Amino acid sequence: MISRDTIDKVFEAARVEEVIGEFVQLKKAGSNWKGLSPFSDERSPSFMVSPVKQIWKDFSTGKGGNAVSFIMEHEHYSYPEAIRYLARKYNIEIDETEQTDEQKEQADERESMFLVSEFASGYFHKTLLEDPQGKAIGLSYFKERGFTDKIIKKFQLGYSLNEWEAFTSEALNKGYNLKYLESTGLTIVKQDLLTSTGTKQFDRFKGRVMFPIHSMSGRVLGFGGRILTNDKKAAKYLNSPDSDIYHKSNVLYGIHYAKQSIAKEDNCYLVEGYTDVISMHQSGIHNVVSSSGTALTENQIRLINRLTKNITILFDGDAAGIRASIRGIDLILEQGMNVRVLMFPNGDDPDSFAKKVSEEELKEYLQNNSQDFINFKVSLLMEEAKNDPVKKAGLIRDIVVSISKIPDSIQREVYIQECSRIMDISETVLFSELAQLFNKAKRETSKKPDYNEPPMDVLYPEMALQKTPQLEKVNELKKYEREIIKILLLYGNNEVEFENFVASEEVDSNKEKPSRKEFFLNAVSNEIYLNLQEDEIEFTDETFKQIYYEIIHQLNQNELVKVDSFINHSKTEIAHLVTNILMDDEKHTLSNWERKQVIVKSKEKDLSKMVLDAIYNLRRVLIEQKITSLVTNVSVEEERDQILETVVNYTSLKLRLFERLNRVI
Repeated sequence: MISRDTIDKVFEAARVEEVIGEFVQLKKAGSNWKGLSPFSDERSPSFMVSPVKQIWKDFSTGKGGNAVSFIMEHEHYSYPEAIRYLARKYNIEIDETEQTDEQKEQADERESMFLVSEFASGYFHKTLLEDPQGKAIGLSYFKERGFTDKIIKKFQLGYSLNEWEAFTSEALNKGYNLKYLESTGLTIVKQDLLTSTGTKQFDRFKGRVMFPIHSMSGRVLGFGGRILTNDKKAAKYLNSPDSDIYHKSNVLYGIHYAKQSIAKEDNCYLVEGYTDVISMHQSGIHNVVSSSGTALTENQIRLINRLTKNITILFDGDAAGIRASIRGIDLILEQGMNVRVLMFPNGDDPDSFAKKVSEEELKEYLQNNSQDFINFKVSLLMEEAKNDPVKKAGLIRDIVVSISKIPDSIQREVYIQECSRIMDISETVLFSELAQLFNKAKRETSKKPDYNEPPMDVLYPEMALQKTPQLEKVNELKKYEREIIKILLLYGNNEVEFENFVASEEVDSNKEKPSRKEFFLNAVSNEIYLNLQEDEIEFTDETFKQIYYEIIHQLNQNELVKVDSFINHSKTEIAHLVTNILMDDEKHTLSNWERKQVIVKSKEKDLSKMVLDAIYNLRRVLIEQKITSLVTNVSVEEERDQILETVVNYTSLKLRLFERLNRVI
């Protein structure tokens, strides 16, 4: 268990904008920050971070909370793991009891797999640095590649002994369960053919140098292993199989080490292999990641999209390999991102070129030799197409196909103009080809109905009801209870001038008019408390009720409402609800209304009216419910006159409330 003192220190130190900024590219929006949602596929920002309130809200999915809840949502961490992650980030010593072997086994499935992977990473790294075989084979290989001790330690490079069960035996001796060694792919378990019931296990990465693959937050998800022998039957590189914690198509090698630099430089270099990433880092280029030898996927592109809109693909001089990777350009364009391409001299790749030149020369080469995708495709394919009109037409069509992937219409037109200039062809022809591509795509995606067959709602009448779901009726009572909680959280500590109606003698039996208004200064929280106490109003929603009682307790103790205690509340439903309430008023900053010359009125100017309106409306709804209850529950004839009189009194009271609310009946 992590001590309460440690948890409190984490909450005090963690800045929500710093924590989220490592995973999402944030841009200033008034006093807040906004960015693309990391939980959904979107192109317009709906993700908001409030440094003042120390909370975040994703309006596209409804998720929200504090720094700890973000780590839990984004990395699928448990609460203790999120606390540990932030404690490490802010150099806070964790006060907790050590886990026993039994506790390790009792941890949940995913957590157990993470623990096994973390152990394996440490074991392989230690083997590389300390074991005689590891130093002689693994460490020597990395040294021959020119990697320094510092970079080997940074990337936690390792070595798996060339023995069948070295790692598996060590892990089992340390109390790790074979079930999780198998589910992470570190150990292969097979039926022993020599016995009817027994099994045998052996290390998947036997005799390989090891590259741990980390999540964006730095958790070990899986491994890549390179064989060092000339065994033609064995794959040169071997990756962990897909599991509950590792999906190759969703991961980029090096993203944990590159994320801050990518956001800072507003550009991401994309390479092919593990050593390309490591060599570039060693040469001072940190905003670089790798797809680990696999074809680039949409999920990997979205991972980069959270940090920057700009990707530069680094290719070596192998033309055949480049052609096979061109599809990745179209995928990047489809995500609304900007893509540039850079080719190294023939025979060089990012790894070898980074070792040949100095850091300054490498940075200069990267800056001066990248080109947009049109120029890249032309330079790559024009040589073989220049004397063949058919091939040249195919190249132009291929470029237009890439342009059609761009979602932004202005950007498409600019690229059409660029293509027209480079290929010496009219824009009209290119736009015509683009229109044909759009029409073809539209025809393929649209499904034409079969008019010879009756509609589904005729064949199945019950489906007609399902097509138009009934709107849920607004719960007015809950609406105004929420409004009062919102006012208490946002403005509870504010002192405001309230008006008090001093009644004169009744002029009309049904109306009571104030002869004068008195004004007095009072805290918002105190005014709400006194009004609800006077009418003995109880909240009907249990969560609202608990928040209200805790606010009253705070007022009795400190005479102040402390919002932080709710944001970091131990009950997740309270923390989530409070976050939603606090971020309600931040929606307008996503739309940049000020830039559109739309003035958003400040609520603080009419705070006293807002407070009284919420109280009066809550009273009004309760009175209406009481009247409805009285009318519908009359059973005895003799009671009718008495109930009618009560209803008249309640109606008179409701009319006065409408007067206060300036509402017409």
